[in-house]
Amino acid sequence: MEKSEDLIQQEIWMYYSNKYCLKHHNPRHIIYSVPNGGKRDAREAKKLNNTGLLKGTSDLVIDTGSKIIYCEVKTPKGVQSDDQIDFQHRANSLGRDYIMPRSLDQFIALIEPLITDQ
Repeated sequence: MEKSEDLIQQEIWMYYSNKYCLKHHNPRHIIYSVPNGGKRDAREAKKLNNTGLLKGTSDLVIDTGSKIIYCEVKTPKGVQSDDQIDFQHRANSLGRDYIMPRSLDQFIALIEPLITDQ
């Protein structure tokens, strides 16, 4: 059975948080999710749009102190929306790294070279 995006994202967040974001880590990285999806009523959607919701924003943002890395989590069969593709292009045009792992193992393979070359 294929894991859901939510489960893959949870595994990624837990791994990264434990490896780089605990109080004893120096520098202490930051990883956080961007709740950009889900079902909302019209009032809540309007409020979020009026306070800066950006369609297509990546699921996770990683701050290493010297880099910002955007992480869009997908299942093995998942595809980006047009808004997600646009966000990726915007992030890359600003010189930011953007990764799209489909498993925890793939996340580790993608993230480690980005954070160890600092």
